[in-house]
Amino acid sequence: MATASASRLFYFNKPYGVLSQFTAEGRWRGLKDFIDVPGVYVAGRLDADSEGLLLLTDNGVLQARISDPRHKMEKTYWVQVEGVPDEAALNRLREGVQLNDGPTRPARARAMPEPAALWPRDPPVRFRQHIPTSWLELVITEGRNRQVRRMTAAVGHPTLRLIRASIGPYALDGLAPGEWR
Repeated sequence: MATASASRLFYFNKPYGVLSQFTAEGRWRGLKDFIDVPGVYVAGRLDADSEGLLLLTDNGVLQARISDPRHKMEKTYWVQVEGVPDEAALNRLREGVQLNDGPTRPARARAMPEPAALWPRDPPVRFRQHIPTSWLELVITEGRNRQVRRMTAAVGHPTLRLIRASIGPYALDGLAPGEWR
């Protein structure tokens, strides 16, 4: 394992359709199509149909601190949802919602405008003609499987597009999809 002084941390803006692993699987591409750096491992995961910040490191301690839910590192998501959530729906997210695997921790939730400098998604999100969409910022401290999608669905606003903007102090900061630093 690398020492803290020699550790490397990479920020990657994971595009839609890319797995949080180096090898491709089925129709999904892998990280090796974008990052050719030996000895680094993913710290946390994003589903193939989610976009945004993915961190990779060669430091096992840092990897555990980022990805282990016991450390309660905040993850900030920009979520495009069907409909326009009212204050009651936002309050349910803030208080924690009941999912099939138990209640979620309370989250920070707020309506937000479409993110500035938002890149087009490939393929584009499918919209329903007579149903408006809106954006939320959702900050959670756990990372259950498809948790944000399940939370927004539980309050009646299914997720259409999901972008992780930051993990703790680490943020996308203008990184284009498929780029890393």
